[in-house]
Amino acid sequence: MNNQDNHVIRPAAVAGYFYPADASELRHMINQLMSQATATGPIPKALIAPHAGYIYSGLTAAIAYANLQPVRNRITRVILLGPAHRVYIRGIALSSATHFSTPLGNIEIDQAAVKLLKKLSQIIVSDAAHQQEHSLEVHLPFLQSLLSQFTLVPLVVGETSPQEVAEVLELFWGDPDTMIIISSDLSHYHDYETAKKIDAATTHAIEHLEPEKIGPEQACGCRPLCGMLELARTKKLSINTLDVRNSGDTAGTKDRVVGYGAWSFV
Repeated sequence: MNNQDNHVIRPAAVAGYFYPADASELRHMINQLMSQATATGPIPKALIAPHAGYIYSGLTAAIAYANLQPVRNRITRVILLGPAHRVYIRGIALSSATHFSTPLGNIEIDQAAVKLLKKLSQIIVSDAAHQQEHSLEVHLPFLQSLLSQFTLVPLVVGETSPQEVAEVLELFWGDPDTMIIISSDLSHYHDYETAKKIDAATTHAIEHLEPEKIGPEQACGCRPLCGMLELARTKKLSINTLDVRNSGDTAGTKDRVVGYGAWSFV
């Protein structure tokens, strides 16, 4: 983390790997992906979108984000939850950074939200959990390209219950200017046909608000995802499936694929 004028910046960890490190190249890639995606259905209260390299899951992410275009000037805060891939944590981790950085610039962390969250027992502060984590970072250039001006609440979800995740989301639920983004990929490293079957069953469980049917084998972001489904059940939300595909459909081979999906909650 580097300091500049009292800013504590969490630098991009996967620029040049998951997405281009050059700002103009990155803008061009996002514009290309967004040009292939159209909004479907009503404006979402929350989205589920994938977090792989853009050549693999970028189109599915773009299809999710296309639904924010009508409210791009209204959304001023994004609550972003993704799974911990690198560091084992118990609970849900905030960062001590004041800004998250990408090649497109710095995004300010919403300190009022951080203060509110710190009152919950499941919330911890862990810079180690955020340092190399890609599940949040890959969404940021999309958000920077799409939204006018926004602050960020980045949360890495470790070992925790759906109820604890739902309690976090509930804090921000009533605010029309806030968008909730759940970051998750689907099944990992099966052959193409097996993956399609597993991901179809997961899609069914998401559409029918059945978090008990989704575990790590179904979705790497199962913990934040199941917390969102728990809340959706309480709030009687409806769910739209926007896109489901896998790396065998995009830039990968068909022998070992990773699944991706996009859903909106309305």
